[in-house]
Amino acid sequence: MANASTGFYDLYRHGSLGVSLTDALDELIGDERIDPQLAMKVLTQFDRIIAETLQEKVKARLTFKGSLDTYRFCDEVWTFLIRNVTFKLDSGGQTVQADKVKIVSCSAKRSEEK
Repeated sequence: MANASTGFYDLYRHGSLGVSLTDALDELIGDERIDPQLAMKVLTQFDRIIAETLQEKVKARLTFKGSLDTYRFCDEVWTFLIRNVTFKLDSGGQTVQADKVKIVSCSAKRSEEK
């Protein structure tokens, strides 16, 4: 899950922004406008920038409550499946409810760096 050469996880490639970027890069490769190596460099930069930006810029906190359905710990990655979840921003904002939520949690440092 972590990129071996950079130490950043590729989790955010599966979000809407990452999928859009990957689709655009695939189209450019298909049209022979860029090399696959350049596309991989772009994705590696994306992984790094997303991780650093979230760590530095996002200050909001929230709490959530729900029923833990399943949990798993494999290769230094926790995965939680939670049902009937209620989220509440610590700033006193509104609450949001969801039937199912999947939370994936990775160490800030890869195991080789600890």
